[in-house]
Amino acid sequence: MSIDFFGGTGADGPAGPPTCSAKGCRSAAVWVLAWNNPKLHTPERRKTWLACADHRESLSQFLGVRGFLKDVVALADWTDPESS
Repeated sequence: MSIDFFGGTGADGPAGPPTCSAKGCRSAAVWVLAWNNPKLHTPERRKTWLACADHRESLSQFLGVRGFLKDVVALADWTDPESS
């Protein structure tokens, strides 16, 4: 998995396993929040944030109220649409 996750670390590597994108959180990520800003991105483009179990809802709400949230997928099930 080679994905640039905003705020968290990427795929397992020297920095360790992916971590939550919530500010100050160092918990292991278990969710991928796929989003895009329609003012900046083409409709098929997906940016990603990672979330631990505790921050999934708050990060989803943050993106959702702005109309940015497109999908929430378990990290274990995530496949990067741009790598297909």
